[in-house]
Amino acid sequence: MDLPQPSTETLEFKIADNVSAMLAYWDKDLICRFANAAYLEWFGMSQHEMINKMTLPELLGPLYDQNLPYITGALNGRAQVFEKEIPLPQGKSKRYALANYYPEIENGEVKGFYVHMADISPIKKLEKKLQKSNAKVKKQNNRLLNFANIVSHNLKSYSGNIESLLKLYENADSDKEKAEIWTYLKSLSSEFSSTVADLNAIVKLKNQKEISFTDLSLNQFIERAKNILRVEIKESKATIKNRVDEGTTIKANPAYLESILLNILSNSLKYRNPEKPLEIELSSDFKKQQSVLSIKDNGLGIDLKKYGKDLFGMYKTFHGNADAQGIGLFITKYQVEAMGGEISVESEVKRGTTFNITFRG
Repeated sequence: MDLPQPSTETLEFKIADNVSAMLAYWDKDLICRFANAAYLEWFGMSQHEMINKMTLPELLGPLYDQNLPYITGALNGRAQVFEKEIPLPQGKSKRYALANYYPEIENGEVKGFYVHMADISPIKKLEKKLQKSNAKVKKQNNRLLNFANIVSHNLKSYSGNIESLLKLYENADSDKEKAEIWTYLKSLSSEFSSTVADLNAIVKLKNQKEISFTDLSLNQFIERAKNILRVEIKESKATIKNRVDEGTTIKANPAYLESILLNILSNSLKYRNPEKPLEIELSSDFKKQQSVLSIKDNGLGIDLKKYGKDLFGMYKTFHGNADAQGIGLFITKYQVEAMGGEISVESEVKRGTTFNITFRG
């Protein structure tokens, strides 16, 4: 006895209704002729509302124009594959779908197109999580690089000055000269202790999302930087004019501010013009509720037309000095921006350079 065979159409519909993918068919007039359960659920529709009644523009609403290039492509006989962010009914957040439009072509004529949509929201959620993790790792790496540079640059300045002062002490011709050098060493030792304390504060804050800020005397930190660089200033016979108003305070991180001043002043000393005495001038202004520090020198200057876009890049050097590492200005910009500020530069070859640093209010 022959057993009755199930209806092919019924079986196909049952299979379509029980797969997780969203399936539908739209004819060339953009009227829905078929939609499986997953497709209907996605859009919050019933078969009665959708099949043989609803048009694609009605279903998609404002999203129709975004999908129109793909719809047009399918109706022109070309398969379409794309990702879409689709809002759920009643504004219940959004989901992401990977959509495929397959044209139905009969005797060279496009009758309509099949839709296959897969919910890739979990993948997108994981992707965003990975992007967030990568951004966090990148931020942590930048902090580590920044901290390493502060330690390297700031402590190198101290060690170089201490070494030079000790040599001067050994070669001093009088007790008076030795006493003066000893006073410098004691002052440098005190500044070194302050720097170590600031670095230690950064270490303690390494797991916090935001760096710490405090009201700082700008003049106090300028004098501190000058004291750290005392030997280099003396050897280069530089004249430093501090025109920052007394009592000027800024909201900043102590270790960052010291590093910024040391980096810029060190650059001025390193890239001085051998044809004239070096002059460095520091001044301050208050614009739009923000403090602006300007550090101007009459050194070699930089060709901004040639190097401007690379000025704050990592490992970028511009004067061919053997000891140039190309990291100082990169870190300086990072530190200024990490404190919510901005840094800009004006420069002319053989005329000098001015750095303008804006601190957040």
